[in-house]
Amino acid sequence: MNEQELINYYNKFNEDKRLKTRHGYVEFYTTMKYINEYLKNYDNPKIMDIGAGTGAYSIPLAEKYDVTAVELVKHNLRVIEKNSEKVHAFQGNALDLSKFPDEYADVTLLFGPMYHLISMDEKLAALKEAKRITKKDGIIFVAYIMDDYRLITHGFKEKNIKESKMQGLLSDDYHIVPKSNDLYSSLRLNEIDELNRLANLKRIKIITPDGPSNYIRPYLNKLDDDEFALFMEYHLKNCERLDLMGAAAHTLDILKK
Repeated sequence: MNEQELINYYNKFNEDKRLKTRHGYVEFYTTMKYINEYLKNYDNPKIMDIGAGTGAYSIPLAEKYDVTAVELVKHNLRVIEKNSEKVHAFQGNALDLSKFPDEYADVTLLFGPMYHLISMDEKLAALKEAKRITKKDGIIFVAYIMDDYRLITHGFKEKNIKESKMQGLLSDDYHIVPKSNDLYSSLRLNEIDELNRLANLKRIKIITPDGPSNYIRPYLNKLDDDEFALFMEYHLKNCERLDLMGAAAHTLDILKK
């Protein structure tokens, strides 16, 4: 992962704006629904948000809970500090959380870092750090970008497939081959399973927080409010189906230490 390129990217990219679109709302609402479902099991839980961005999750959660946010990009930290006095915000890297003790948080969120850490070794290191700072029997939420979604959208929909194949950017079975200077990295379900095995973490459940919404963005925007409500009902009743998981844009893995 090239930290400076990532910093430059997020100095320009507006994550909050993305999550306020209809397809972004599907992802945000679903993720918050599952987070709040597990927070009910704790009295006064302490939450750690690793790679918090501009606080899309940290800030609303801090209205009810004790939230610590760790973020690499200074610009994002300033946005969190500007918009909330309740979030304890620190600059830091998902690969090194040594400023925090073992078993620091009841619930840990590891979202953005797994999008941007390229190698499996880096992803495993981040997962182990998240595990270390999470209390025994605590919950870790981990978000991933899915490989087939990137292949279908960037490769076929945006007509980059021939160039990608010629440049050796795809494996024989059409898995995207990551390069060390890539900004994004994507996985398949079997690779996520392997990370959990290596980190010795037990899955409670895995969901897709956005389902098909990223594929049908323009159509979601044309739905009236009643139709969109029906889409949300459909999505929430089906977001745990494994047969819909691998080709979605994101997965949310819910793990227990």
